[in-house]
Amino acid sequence: MRRLSHEQEAQQVSPAVRARAVRMLLEHRGEYPSLRTAVESIALKIGGVPQTLLGWVQRHEVYVGARAGVTASETQGKSSSTA
Repeated sequence: MRRLSHEQEAQQVSPAVRARAVRMLLEHRGEYPSLRTAVESIALKIGGVPQTLLGWVQRHEVYVGARAGVTASETQGKSSSTA
């Protein structure tokens, strides 16, 4: 079976699966010695790539204000107001 690239996988996964994976990681993060091992374990359980899951979690953290950054909706708002 051929593995999908990080970009292909991110595009083909339903929002419900993304949300579940992020929720699983956030709920079980403390059960692992490091974020990396938590990401690798959860990604394996959902049949995904660790890098993809980490990106989803980082975007979630930006969205809820736990990490510095700009949300996608903020980026779209800025680009449409400058056009």
